[in-house]
Amino acid sequence: MNARRHFLSVAAAGTAAFAASPLMAQSSGPGSVLPTRGQASTKPLPGNPAQQGRRYRPQTRLGLGGVAIGNGFAAASDAQSEATLAAAYAAGVRYYDTSPWYGLGLSERRYGHHLHNHPARGYTLSTKVGRLLTATAGELQEVMWKDPSPFHYRYDYSADGTRRSVEDSLNRLGVSQLDVVFIHDLSPDNEKDLGMPWEQRFAEAAKGAMPALTRMREEGLIKAWGFGVNRPEPALRAVAEADPDIFLLACQYSLLDHEQALHDTFPKIAAHGASVVVGSPLLAGYLAGRDRYLYDGKVPSWAPEKRARVQAICDRHGVDLRTAALQFADAPEVVSAVIPGARTPEQVLANVASMSVAVPGAFWAELKQEKLIASDAPVPRG
Repeated sequence: MNARRHFLSVAAAGTAAFAASPLMAQSSGPGSVLPTRGQASTKPLPGNPAQQGRRYRPQTRLGLGGVAIGNGFAAASDAQSEATLAAAYAAGVRYYDTSPWYGLGLSERRYGHHLHNHPARGYTLSTKVGRLLTATAGELQEVMWKDPSPFHYRYDYSADGTRRSVEDSLNRLGVSQLDVVFIHDLSPDNEKDLGMPWEQRFAEAAKGAMPALTRMREEGLIKAWGFGVNRPEPALRAVAEADPDIFLLACQYSLLDHEQALHDTFPKIAAHGASVVVGSPLLAGYLAGRDRYLYDGKVPSWAPEKRARVQAICDRHGVDLRTAALQFADAPEVVSAVIPGARTPEQVLANVASMSVAVPGAFWAELKQEKLIASDAPVPRG
């Protein structure tokens, strides 16, 4: 039995143990897994076609987001993180996204500890620029990370700051390549931490980070660049003013909330020839049974009822909510990858299994009939 088939058989065993409503499987502790419903095949994970003149896209359409590996929401040990990364690679995941921000360098170091064991051309690696880290023995800044590394951070979207950030990331990762670099968190929702209106920081990036990353792409140091943001405005401005290749859009396209991205953001990015990596396709756990919604944890007032209605349709068709959410986020043509996070090997295996479950067409049709997803939203083909 090959490694990927072994790992998927473990995931299938978890499915067989499922009995009641999937949301009853949720746990208040970190690392819980919503069991997969439906038959998962052992075929390879879907990838993107050869470039053939198109802008760069990741090798596999399912990636691994690095927030949990950087101790987002709860702390994880180095050994647990290594096991999670090893499970992802063995199961066929070949796209890994991280950032200096995640755990203040912790996520990058953990990613690099595993990835340096594999051929550089065998995977896609993306990280981010916009914050520079400085080691400190003093009091740490207040951050969302649990037990972060002892670094201070400051924003820098200049050309020199961008070059330094890329070099620092290569050193932390201990690898020779960065395939994609995203300009991180230069967005309206982050203005308080940016210390000024986001447009002022965008102007800095327009003169510094954007042309610097374009030069790195031309030099062959990276293959692609774009923005990694939680709101659409910076991405739309970037396609109008520069030449980005790919966007990591978190918190913007999900089974529960997708109409603005579908009807405004995605068409403009597609017209530029760029693609989208969907971040937070599970809404930071909410679509995997957690009572936590995105990064501030606050569940919107409308969300519980809508999730319950979707869950009822899932139950009628024998589909679990996580599988529906991941496949829905992956369906648009402009999307080149979805990158749910994972804290444990079991979570990775569940995500992998979800991508190969055959979801009945009647399931998607009922969601549209009940106006729970947009009538023109792309859905997977049977």
